[in-house]
Formats: sequence, C-alpha cells, structure tokens
Amino acid sequence: MANNNTGRNRQLVPEAKQALNQMKFEIANELGLSNYQTVDKGNLTARQNGYVGGYMTKRLVEMAERQMSGK
Repeated sequence: MANNNTGRNRQLVPEAKQALNQMKFEIANELGLSNYQTVDKGNLTARQNGYVGGYMTKRLVEMAERQMSGK
C-alpha cells in the first residue's frame, strides 16, 4: 500500500506526539498489552490494535468535551 500522505495519519500538532505515544502505551497496558512499546504491531490481531486506537479516540473525545464544557 502506497503512503501518499493524503491527510490520514498526519500529525496536526507535532508537539503532542510524545503525549499521544504515552497515552497509547498507558491504554495498551490497561488492556493487558504490557509490552506494547517493543512488540511488533504486525504480530498483534487487528482487534488488539483496534482496541488501543479506539480507546485513545474515546479518551481524546472525552477530554475535548470536558474542555469545551469548562469542566
């Protein structure tokens, strides 16, 4: 599959990369994937990788909603 950078997976705020990676590893650990940093992601199931991304999205939306509501 070609990587043509059409907007997907593009870092919009490069300064947030470290925080997003930390969040990813914390969520993976919560899901029982304790060695997520070092494991070959290609050897994980789509479901396992999807859970990590899905929970990241859920948490980021929750954070944005709290910020927008002033809480």
